[in-house]
Amino acid sequence: MPDLFDIDDLDPAAWERVLRLALDDPPQKRLAGQGVALLFEKPSARTRNSTEMAVVDLGGHPVYIQGSEVGLDVRKTAEDVARTLACYHRVLCARVFDHRLLPRMAAALSRSGFEAPVVNLLSDTAHPCQAVADVVTMREALGRLDGRVLTYVGDANNMARSLAKAGLLEGMEVRIASPAGYAFPAEELAALQAFADQLGRGGTVQLSDDPSQVAKDAAVLYTDVWTSMGQEAERARRLAAFEGFTVDDDLVDQAADDAIVLHCLPAHRGEEISDSVLEGPRSLVWRQAAHRRTAMRGILAWATEDGA
Repeated sequence: MPDLFDIDDLDPAAWERVLRLALDDPPQKRLAGQGVALLFEKPSARTRNSTEMAVVDLGGHPVYIQGSEVGLDVRKTAEDVARTLACYHRVLCARVFDHRLLPRMAAALSRSGFEAPVVNLLSDTAHPCQAVADVVTMREALGRLDGRVLTYVGDANNMARSLAKAGLLEGMEVRIASPAGYAFPAEELAALQAFADQLGRGGTVQLSDDPSQVAKDAAVLYTDVWTSMGQEAERARRLAAFEGFTVDDDLVDQAADDAIVLHCLPAHRGEEISDSVLEGPRSLVWRQAAHRRTAMRGILAWATEDGA
């Protein structure tokens, strides 16, 4: 089955198919009469609401399941949880702490003959559904993206990883500015560039510790919180490390004239982004948030498409 763990599970043809299906209006009722399990170890307002409504758009019935209800690898193994849910649902979507649970669940379904794809709603490694929404937003605002500069300022985390892969699929010049200790290691940078080279779309990726350097002529300025869920004990240390990495008016002034600002939310105004930028004319964060539903329609339609 066409599982989606991260963006690089999609080749260029599948990538374009997901985006086309996302924008299908009205969407085909591919999930009519079928359930979709939404398993959340970590809470999220945008992910839950967008995914539930996308399932409804496709004619299906979403079932929200808290992690405590199934107890992954506590009450039951992840494999048994997946097979139980597949008895009732066409798709298993999961938001988990440990990315390794996702391929374990998918492998168990495959071994047992269940035709239920697994979709990653977020893990410690990747956030592919958000990255699809980001590209939908970028294309809508900017048109063709190949050769344009996508600048991410902040922690080189799961969001940065999926966003970089999506930008490379678009043939963009991806620039990532992170402070020492919070950047991708050299081997991951090499792997991302190898991914870009394999695609043959002209995409490049570079790292920097200077936000001003990577913001120059950028078409997109993107940031994320400096302290994510589960990192609260590191907050003081992170605030000190990320000083000078705020996406503010001075940084936006260095970007291209038609540049847009994106943020995957929730936003901490005055930390990773200034209030004036978040609420300013370049900001498309609410359109971006709305496109989480658009993106999920495309992902779910692709995952359940005949011959996908």
